[in-house]
Amino acid sequence: MTTTAPVPTTTAPSERIRYGGLIVLMLMGFLLVTAEFLPNGVLTEMADALGVTPGQAGQTVTVTALVGLIVAPTVGLMFPRLDRRSLLVWMALAAAVSNLIVAIAPNLIIVLLARFLLGAAISAFWAMSITVAARLAGPSHLGRGVMFTSAGVSLATVAGVPLGVMLSEVVDWQTVFAIAGVLMVLLAVALRFLLPSVPAEQASSIRLLVDTLRRPGIGLGMVGHVLVVLGHFLAYTYVRLALERIPEVEPSTIIVLLALFGVGGLAGNLGLGFVIDRTFAFFAVLAPLVISVSVLSMIFLSGSVLGIGIVVLVWGFFFSSWLLVINTWVGHRTPDRLEAGGSLVVVGFQGAITLAAGVGGLLVDTLDVEFVYVLGAISLLVGAVLFGLSNRTSTAAAAAALT
Repeated sequence: MTTTAPVPTTTAPSERIRYGGLIVLMLMGFLLVTAEFLPNGVLTEMADALGVTPGQAGQTVTVTALVGLIVAPTVGLMFPRLDRRSLLVWMALAAAVSNLIVAIAPNLIIVLLARFLLGAAISAFWAMSITVAARLAGPSHLGRGVMFTSAGVSLATVAGVPLGVMLSEVVDWQTVFAIAGVLMVLLAVALRFLLPSVPAEQASSIRLLVDTLRRPGIGLGMVGHVLVVLGHFLAYTYVRLALERIPEVEPSTIIVLLALFGVGGLAGNLGLGFVIDRTFAFFAVLAPLVISVSVLSMIFLSGSVLGIGIVVLVWGFFFSSWLLVINTWVGHRTPDRLEAGGSLVVVGFQGAITLAAGVGGLLVDTLDVEFVYVLGAISLLVGAVLFGLSNRTSTAAAAAALT
């Protein structure tokens, strides 16, 4: 009998789940995502202060995703032996420095350079989050550990970014970024004292990432992951245009509907987090299928606002929990390659976002939003099919290893 994926000793099960550490991880995800999208809420004020157009100021969000494509697969190469607790502490401090520089930056160039730091911190956090979650919750409860980090993202969507917008109405946008910087410093201190030591896994390399992709079912799953994220963002980026087509939907209604998306996401993370370790393969197929139907419903169903609200809520429930699903899927498929798997997830996510922004904008301008939504739904459907094939391949490989 042979085995292909021995569980590493660095993530051996703990006697109990370290909820204090998991809550700190959730707060890190919350603060990082809030900082990432803060410019969206203060775009006009930021553009005026820096003397640029809103479109140029919007690149402060784009740059964080681009940096992720570089940092996620290389963070393990740059810090091969650094304890992952220390790495997260340094990344929190990097995010703090980024926010504080943005708060005092005299021009857009300095802001963009500072946002490079934030992008690096975000990507390093996501690449390492599976490993740290496994250390805190134990391999058998990996999904529950990942639930906390994913919930931080949903919480930022529901409360963090809107809170930043509200603060900008009371104080100037520079002060909002300064507050975010100070909170990140406090978070770094909490990480240092509430997280246990998390030794680095085996030395990272590009070859290790490629070898991980070559494992049965992993390559198919990663392509499916890219298509799922691509399909979602092709649609979600232009959700306002899709909603404005519906006669009963007014500008104030759109705000409520987007809030419903965030509420659905938070509910999805909390609801699936307690069962995902046993059902990750099932939800890797079901989630993109349901999102695909939701996206098509936005286009072809011109029903009541209540009906659209239900569609948006369901969409949010399944996509905002996608990081939970895919990270748990990768963690259980490659338990001895958690860092490599986490890096692949982040690269796929950031690459899909970048592709969706470029392709979606071109298609909306040259064709229409309906075409983009149909294309997004097809991408999601193909992603679901690939995960189904991947699950069959992984099951067959596991059965062969036991013979």
